[in-house]
Amino acid sequence: MKLTQGQTYLAIPGPSVMPEAVLRAMHRAAPNIYEGELIEMTHGLLPDLKKIAGTQHEVAIYIGNGHAVWEASLANVIGEGDRVLVPATGAFGHGWREVAAGLGAECEVLDFGRRAPLDSAKVAEALTADKTHSIKAVLAVHVDTSTSVRNDIAALRAAMDATGHPALLMVDCIASLGCDRFEMDAWGVDVMIAASQKGLMVPPGVAFVFFNEKAAARRAEMPRVSRYWDWVPRANPEAYYQLFCGTAPTHHLYGLRVALDMILSEGLEQVWQRHDILAKAIWAACDAWSAKGPLELNIADEAHRSRAVTSLRIGKEHGTRLRRWCQDQAGITLGIGLGMATEDDPHSNGFFRFGHMGHVNAQMIMGLLATVQTGLIALDIPHGSGAIEAAARVIADV
Repeated sequence: MKLTQGQTYLAIPGPSVMPEAVLRAMHRAAPNIYEGELIEMTHGLLPDLKKIAGTQHEVAIYIGNGHAVWEASLANVIGEGDRVLVPATGAFGHGWREVAAGLGAECEVLDFGRRAPLDSAKVAEALTADKTHSIKAVLAVHVDTSTSVRNDIAALRAAMDATGHPALLMVDCIASLGCDRFEMDAWGVDVMIAASQKGLMVPPGVAFVFFNEKAAARRAEMPRVSRYWDWVPRANPEAYYQLFCGTAPTHHLYGLRVALDMILSEGLEQVWQRHDILAKAIWAACDAWSAKGPLELNIADEAHRSRAVTSLRIGKEHGTRLRRWCQDQAGITLGIGLGMATEDDPHSNGFFRFGHMGHVNAQMIMGLLATVQTGLIALDIPHGSGAIEAAARVIADV
């Protein structure tokens, strides 16, 4: 018997749960895109986006998803034949590399696997070996959504600085912005990319490139940048349409205005703490389940885990079955095992993920965990006891 009548819960690592206030703001007639309230509202978004990114520098808005700003960011600073260094810790590092290669860049990959963070010392070694400074940028992912690893970007910047190498530090914060602590200027990041559909709680379709003066100087050296990807008119427009190189993503902007208000009203420190507590509740439950069964957290060291997404291993005979039971019988959709295929498990059936980003609270996370435990029982998947109590204790002790 299915028990799915009622409110379903999309617990995947993006698109995330959208607040009703965001949806209501978007449910309106099309506005005038040439003058009036939309123009004023849009210009008000820019300083608030910078607050959330931790920067006093520039931001360019693009109509597109995360892949769009992978390309937009690269197109402004990387030309054909330029070298980039990619310390990959999951599928999304390799994805950014593919986009760079498509633009004609020469890509050197340092692959740290699927269960560990990047090693800043190894990055420093590669930069030190580049005596001619042919490497123009290091492409690092703050949180890789596939593995749920969280990389230490401040440590990476320090390691890069110690080499004296002039490469740009470019960081993908698509999964982390508004969830995991990130401070662009304090951490010395030159270019950062993000998108609307995760911690920012807005439907997919709008994405962002933040860049500092060093990156802007590199852009000025480029022989050409496509008119669409060029961040110069977007960041400093002479006319409103230049913010988007055409028609504005009107309804996304209304939703984004409400989402930013919600984040800033709660306060970034509180947002980060909330994600930290809820993530630790999830990990406590997973540790209890792991005591007597095949389930295990993909990232063993808590210091390197994302507070926005948790990737789990459970064995190829269990993962997809558990996901489908939770969705079909209980109304919760868990994330697939993305980019985790092996020769023994080519379809990543042994992996699944929890998304706990953006508009989430204690009752949502406790409901998620209780549903997963019910699925483990229903499917007779071995697991340890005390998971829900362990998660409850984390939240209760706050």
